[in-house]
Amino acid sequence: MNSSSQQPTDAHFATTTSWFRAAAPYIHAHSGATFVIAFDGETVAADNFDHLIHDLAILNSLDIRLVLVFGARPQIEAKCEKLGVAVKYHQGLRITDDASLQIARAVVGDLRIAIESKLSFGLPHTPMADSRIRCVSGNLVTARPAGIIDGIDLGHTGEVRRIDAEGIQQQLTSGNLVLLPPLGYSLTGEIFNLSAESIATAVATRLQADKLIFIGQSNESLPREITIQQTKDYDHPSLNAAVTACKAGVSRVHLLDRSVDGALLQELFSRDGVGTLISATSFETTRQANIEDVGGILELLQPLEQSGVLVKRSRELLEREIDHFTVMERDGTVVACAALYPYPENNAAELACMAISSDYRHQGRGKQLLNILEKQAIAAGWGTLYVLTTQTAHWFLEHGFQASAISDLPMQKQALYNYQRNSIVFRKQLL
Repeated sequence: MNSSSQQPTDAHFATTTSWFRAAAPYIHAHSGATFVIAFDGETVAADNFDHLIHDLAILNSLDIRLVLVFGARPQIEAKCEKLGVAVKYHQGLRITDDASLQIARAVVGDLRIAIESKLSFGLPHTPMADSRIRCVSGNLVTARPAGIIDGIDLGHTGEVRRIDAEGIQQQLTSGNLVLLPPLGYSLTGEIFNLSAESIATAVATRLQADKLIFIGQSNESLPREITIQQTKDYDHPSLNAAVTACKAGVSRVHLLDRSVDGALLQELFSRDGVGTLISATSFETTRQANIEDVGGILELLQPLEQSGVLVKRSRELLEREIDHFTVMERDGTVVACAALYPYPENNAAELACMAISSDYRHQGRGKQLLNILEKQAIAAGWGTLYVLTTQTAHWFLEHGFQASAISDLPMQKQALYNYQRNSIVFRKQLL
């Protein structure tokens, strides 16, 4: 065990340190937040389910309030098949007769105990050491029968009628994790088979949870982020539930692939994550910069200034000129910026300080930002847009600019031209 090859390397420590520093803003932001996390029966049966339990324990230790909802469809189907009980569905809903309800009760009960057991694990030298998670369940979901659809009686299949939000909040406030099975209870004492998705959506809506997270089927066919208006263009079993939650006030819904080990932590503690984010509004916004953006803009500009692409600007100058800037913001971080400096007497403006974070280049943001600033210039009545560059001439040529002369610049700009930089002048007619 003393072999140097088995000891952590400096690179390993550097990577770990960098990850923690990058995750720190999200650790602070999520503290005290309420997350509803639903995972299907396939996730429970997966080989890496223990890893998910470990990750949930980490969230719990970071003072994140957790409501877990689990599914059991494949386990119930397997038990029905073993006992010779027919499995029937109508419009995606299980037809739950007396025999299959008894099987569902037994299967769900066994799964709940198994999950509670895993959450109780705490041996030393394991990811669960000293976790001490208090897990509670109970009659927190009131259900009603789904009834007869298209002449088909769904039997003991139900719908969510009410969520005991006060009871759940009391448990969360006490530091307990709430575990909800895919069952509900009626006012007459009946038991109904419910979908985990419907329970999770109802709980997240009722609690106005900070996040609703579905862990299940692969989301490879989905983009990284979509708004609820865009979901109609895609097909995924959890999209309808996500849209319902967003419309009801849940700000962000995440879809994660159960096969991606560590997807939950990567999604929550990195800027881009590994899943699909559904929100009522765009995850990334473009807006007028304000004084609080100066630090973020400086971070974008400094590497380009050091390489000679841009002229160095001090914080004081940026603060004075912040009204000229437009920024792209992604999850609270400035990822792109550009500025327009007007020359009204020439019916023109200069495009300057265009910078894209190195993590987000080659994804069309430069073109998008240019289009936005061109629209701003046109709205202000400026017919010509100038830009001075030393290293990005081809990009501007590709986007409609034409080579121009220093003498074509507004006189005020000519007086400030830096001949040592020898920047190339480009011009684009907008009007």
